[in-house]
Amino acid sequence: MAEKKEKNNMSNDEQIGFHKGSLTTLAKERQEIMKMVSIVEQLMQMHVKALQELGVDLTKEAKKTPIEDMLK
Repeated sequence: MAEKKEKNNMSNDEQIGFHKGSLTTLAKERQEIMKMVSIVEQLMQMHVKALQELGVDLTKEAKKTPIEDMLK
């Protein structure tokens, strides 16, 4: 309820600025998260390749035990 009162006290220009600023910040945060996901994916692929080179059949392993259970 206090948020609604505060919103009424802000002019339209202030509200527009607030929302635009929020979107800019969230877009940058999303971009950083995507970078992190990309790095994690690269690291996972390196480990998959190393396991394959060591003769581990990940397809067979995945059928036996879900990858999430292997990570516990």
